[in-house]
Amino acid sequence: MKVLWLQASGCGGCTMSALCAEAPDLIDTLAAAGVEFLWHPALSLASGGEVTQLLQALEAGEIALDCLAVEGAIARGPMGTGRFQMLSGTGRSMLDWVRALAPKAAHVVAVGSCAAYGGVTSAGGNPSDAVGLQYDGAHPGGVLAAGFRAGLGLPVVNVAGCPTHPGWVTETLMLLAKARLTETDLDSLGRPLFYAQHLVHHGCPRNEFYEYKASARELSDLGCMMEHLGCVGTQAVGDCNIRPWNGEGSCTRGGYPCIACTAPEFEEPRHPFTETPKVAGIPVGLPADMPKAWFMALASLSKAATPERIAKNAVAPRITVPPTIRKPGGRR
Repeated sequence: MKVLWLQASGCGGCTMSALCAEAPDLIDTLAAAGVEFLWHPALSLASGGEVTQLLQALEAGEIALDCLAVEGAIARGPMGTGRFQMLSGTGRSMLDWVRALAPKAAHVVAVGSCAAYGGVTSAGGNPSDAVGLQYDGAHPGGVLAAGFRAGLGLPVVNVAGCPTHPGWVTETLMLLAKARLTETDLDSLGRPLFYAQHLVHHGCPRNEFYEYKASARELSDLGCMMEHLGCVGTQAVGDCNIRPWNGEGSCTRGGYPCIACTAPEFEEPRHPFTETPKVAGIPVGLPADMPKAWFMALASLSKAATPERIAKNAVAPRITVPPTIRKPGGRR
């Protein structure tokens, strides 16, 4: 499968993340699956006129385009011209090139939340009028129509994340190369289910504190960050804690709350990322994997049964009360 990778309005962080794929690395993984880049702005040697000729040949149908991968949101401004971001040397905007090449591609992949939904690029007043490929935030219809389908029938595959996990990128491209990704393998927002059917909460190393509702109050504390520090890992999709980044990392493992970066409009939560909005002391956002009434009932029982060890460690920057094993007869 031959992939053309374009970088639009964004930070390039998804490419940097993909390059952190390990055992094997990005290039070896894709090569073994028969995936190669026609051109990637950060990885390919070709530049200038060579790239322009390639783009023109793809647009004319002289070279088959198996997959168009776009990283970064698409700037539509000013006034719908897209000229806030020109594809250097071509005299045409990125908006124009994406709209010209997407119908030629067998598959179209949005790499990262900016390309998928607009992401951080569209935050604030969005002066560049940036949107995703097939979504404007959570609303269908971006630079491509809501009903757009690539050559082999799939909508845009949204490998959302900010940045996206390297494994999500490689696995998506490999599945497409082997014709093993169908529309039923995508969720309602176009994200591959192999990672979107999980919650960030699953596998979180702070789950012992979560079970007892033993909450951290400062970012340096060990406890669960849901109640006070804005963590939405119980609602956010992603297998970040099931297959940690680079084998060991994730936001919550690093002591920072999950901000649901795989979701549309995560960039503007309408409250500080590290604060939990509440009504009558109850968090507004409750876990997505259980009925809310059950959660409320269990939360009160769990807090009443919290062991002293967990309660003290939750508000400490390191384990202050180590676990003990009781021997038969109650002896330690």
